Amino acid sequence: SSHTQPHTFPNMADVWRNADLPRDAKLIALVLKSMGVERYEPRVINQFLEFMHRYTTEVFLDAQLYSKHSEKETIDLEDIRLAIQSRVNKSFSSPPPRELLLEVAQKKNTVPLPIAPLKPGVRLPPQQDCMTAPNHQLAPAAPSIERTSAQ
Repeated sequence: SSHTQPHTFPNMADVWRNADLPRDAKLIALVLKSMGVERYEPRVINQFLEFMHRYTTEVFLDAQLYSKHSEKETIDLEDIRLAIQSRVNKSFSSPPPRELLLEVAQKKNTVPLPIAPLKPGVRLPPQQDCMTAPNHQLAPAAPSIERTSAQ
């Protein structure tokens, strides 16, 4: 079968003894273990490795741009911090506060739903809101050419 059995590492020593795992993969396995993740597919570690490599590469490239923009010859800690912060602001967003969601839901729920018609068949929204209406022309209308006879 094509389904891969999940890895199970009963203790930390097993992770370090696994000669097939590179050092970074072992560290990821230890992080997973420390977070209580006992079983996972082998591809999970590869996905984390790929994400970490891509993320750090993008951070360093951004830091390099900030350093060049500041006309510095080398990347410093402030460039790295700025690159990480801009990435966090762009890539990771936190959900709105629960209170705000409850307030919006309460306002939305004050409007009653329309009464559904009691007719058989599939109920569709009004024609203008459906994507079932034709929105194209099969053949362009032939231009009407009027001939004037030159006499």
